[in-house]
Amino acid sequence: MVQEIQEPHLPKDGGTIGKSPVTHWHWWLIVAVNIFILVVGQNAGVLLGRFYYDQGGNSTWMATLVQTAAFPILFIPLFILSYKESSTTTKTSMSTQPAVTTLTLIYVSLGVLLAGDNMMYSNGLLYLSASTYSLICASQLAFNAVFAFFINSQKFTALILNSVIILTLSSALIGANSDSSEPAGVSRGKYILGFFCTLGASAVYSLLLSLMQLTFQKVLKRETFSVVLEMQIYTSFVATCACIVGLFASGEWRSLKGEMDGFGKGRLSYVMTLVWTAVAWQVTSVGVVGLIFVVSSLFSNVISTVALALGPVAAVIFFHDKMDGVKVVAMLMAFWGFASYLYQQYLDDSKLKAAQNSVNEVPNESTLERQIV
Repeated sequence: MVQEIQEPHLPKDGGTIGKSPVTHWHWWLIVAVNIFILVVGQNAGVLLGRFYYDQGGNSTWMATLVQTAAFPILFIPLFILSYKESSTTTKTSMSTQPAVTTLTLIYVSLGVLLAGDNMMYSNGLLYLSASTYSLICASQLAFNAVFAFFINSQKFTALILNSVIILTLSSALIGANSDSSEPAGVSRGKYILGFFCTLGASAVYSLLLSLMQLTFQKVLKRETFSVVLEMQIYTSFVATCACIVGLFASGEWRSLKGEMDGFGKGRLSYVMTLVWTAVAWQVTSVGVVGLIFVVSSLFSNVISTVALALGPVAAVIFFHDKMDGVKVVAMLMAFWGFASYLYQQYLDDSKLKAAQNSVNEVPNESTLERQIV
């Protein structure tokens, strides 16, 4: 049965995730953990990326590279999970694994798409303030709803449509507002370029999420969290390789030493900024892919959207961005859009639990009738 909001891994009573019993509350706990690391990691990544540019960094290829370069740290939890799951792996599950060539093609395609998407995000953040950037990125939910409809058979409801329209209007409101809160030296033309780069990146990112969900459902077909980590590691590896090629092909690598020496907060701060930016984005990616695996790509994007809506508040606190009336309205609209989707999620969850209860009651009634007879 296809629900109005897909929850492909919402466990029934006695259901499993990763071959172990999972109760309803346990499922929500897993979702909550993924939400937490996504929100924290995403806002940290955006703020550190803006800090890199504010302190004198100007290499868009380096800013793109650090978004995926920390993937080796994921091998630690992958090894732990793989060891625990190996004891429950059956011959049947091994025989249903996709061919190596199929996986290679998928990971390379997604990795190259991820590298291009990160490059557009880096260019957008170069010309926009952290608050403006975050609010424009909220449009990714609208794009994802469309891609999920065509790729993942996601049905539209009135609440989802309301969420899409509100978030689209929120981004349009920001796009029409260029003010003094933008980074120093950014012209009207560069502002427009940053706006469309960020908007385009949001669209590609949404496409990427839908394709990942399709891969989980149609190709990988394994309900283990090691699959989530493998997806993130291999796509990040391809994206990192593509960024390294771009860094050297563009010649930006020649200016990195001078960039480090001229960094506003010093050489150590330069290195630590890049390192922690890389860690923040990798943590974010785990949360994103984890929510795709446990719930759906649309839900993952909704959480990313509400995290982005919190971005302007963090930007005001750390960078003293100007929070004018337009941004306040746009932020409130982003929360409104999120609330509409969240309420739809609540309605679907209630319907699912009611359906489960009715299914459980039928066998009990049949047993009682046999006993009476």
